[in-house]
Amino acid sequence: MHVVPGLKVLYFGTPVVLISSRNEDGTANLAPMSSAWWLGRFCMLGLGNNARTTANLLREGECVLNLPSSAMADAVDRIALTTGKPDMPGYKAKQGYRYEPDKFAAARLTEQASDLVQAPRVAECPVQLECRLVSAHPFGGHDPDATAFQVEVLRAHVEEELVIPGTHYVDPFGWDPLIMKFCEFFGGGSSLRPSKLATGWNMPHRATTAAAATVTGT
Repeated sequence: MHVVPGLKVLYFGTPVVLISSRNEDGTANLAPMSSAWWLGRFCMLGLGNNARTTANLLREGECVLNLPSSAMADAVDRIALTTGKPDMPGYKAKQGYRYEPDKFAAARLTEQASDLVQAPRVAECPVQLECRLVSAHPFGGHDPDATAFQVEVLRAHVEEELVIPGTHYVDPFGWDPLIMKFCEFFGGGSSLRPSKLATGWNMPHRATTAAAATVTGT
């Protein structure tokens, strides 16, 4: 039987992306997100308008989409509740966000020079996609608070061990992407850990609700 719970979040399961971009002063910004999908050599990205990455993309017209493996959940979560904007909106402060000018250092990740864009790659990510901005569109109803970006992949960098020998294809059995499902990290089909976003967004999790049921006897 189906029910109509009135879902607040529709993150049914998408790969986590670490978007690296260049700030106005030339330093690097790094932001985790999971509103991305690919078709051919193009990708659509969904970003809130208050994000530093949004401003960087509109100004610089380029970025790198770094795809972390499931083993990188801790690194991604270290910057889950951070922002590159010192003047963050009030709702982010209430959710527990803090200003972090050096996201790479906070995540304990390494900048790696790109070939075709100014934004750096994340050295630890097995897949790195250098991209240029094609178009940007307001997204989210009559008073949109987000932007949908279309980017083109100019160059893909992939760990050699993930490429099927003698081909231009990634081995789906070797590639284990970090997946975000309703503010919880998954890898290899198994739950890894809740994201810090779960606390900021008041997202319940099965482990939490199961423990509460045990205590209350329900």
